[in-house]
Amino acid sequence: MDKFEKYIRENSNAFDIHKPNKDKLWANIEAKLEKQDTKPKVIRLWNRTAFKVAASIVLAFGLFTAVNIMTSNSNSKSNYFVSQELEDIDSHYSGLVAYQVKLINNTPKLTNEEKKDFLSFMDDLDAEYEILKEELKKNIDNERVLEAIVINYKKRIELIENLLNQINSSNKTNDEDVYIL
Repeated sequence: MDKFEKYIRENSNAFDIHKPNKDKLWANIEAKLEKQDTKPKVIRLWNRTAFKVAASIVLAFGLFTAVNIMTSNSNSKSNYFVSQELEDIDSHYSGLVAYQVKLINNTPKLTNEEKKDFLSFMDDLDAEYEILKEELKKNIDNERVLEAIVINYKKRIELIENLLNQINSSNKTNDEDVYIL
């Protein structure tokens, strides 16, 4: 390479003698341009494999997102319906149960131990109710769980009514034995 550079430096004046004819040079370039097609070269992206793979991924992601949004909307609507129904059931039955438990507590015919035993059984039914509420939050067959909650409340009310009926019937028999002069 050093010999070539040395030769160019020594003979640089000889290279400057010949100057290119710019008009002739441009005419040759222009002639080659006219021979080529005037149509622009089009590169279609959809014919490339990478584009097809990327489009498939975007499409799959879009479908997954759409399905996910639709299922979450339907779950939230059904959860709202279930929670509203549970709230209605609670408001109706809890007032009845609370009133009847208050009647049991205020009944002088029962001993404190009998009241305590009965209320502990009622607490067991309350614990069962809490388990049913947790199952309802997990969306485990909502209709059956709601039915079980209603049955639980009805059991409580029925037990309390039976106890109150027994107390009242014992009051009647005791009242019949008493003679007023």
